[in-house]
Amino acid sequence: QVQLVESGGGSVQVGGSLRLSCAASGNTDKIDCMAWFRQAPGKEREGVAHIGGGGTTKYADSVKGRFTISRDSAGNTLSLQMNNVRPEDAGMYYCAADLFICRRTSIRVTDFYYWGQGTQVTVSS
Repeated sequence: QVQLVESGGGSVQVGGSLRLSCAASGNTDKIDCMAWFRQAPGKEREGVAHIGGGGTTKYADSVKGRFTISRDSAGNTLSLQMNNVRPEDAGMYYCAADLFICRRTSIRVTDFYYWGQGTQVTVSS
């Protein structure tokens, strides 16, 4: 089993920065792909970025050039650096992990077995 706990959410102004973290515990040595998802009220959960065990990353087009996903070498901490935040970035952000390698072409909810409880990001103008 793997447990994921997100932190770092809060309120940020448009154009500002925020850093989210996800602490993984349990059988973390078996994890390969880790990802961030977000969900705005009334909308489906969407993939933001993922990172494989070898460090390969993929981003949603909406966050490319603004967000950076990273993980420590032990694979126990996943981070999301959010820069130049926009109003549409608001929502609940979820950390996810799976034992399989990341899909090259997409970031799908159905590809991830382990999920955190989420951390809220609010964007103010």
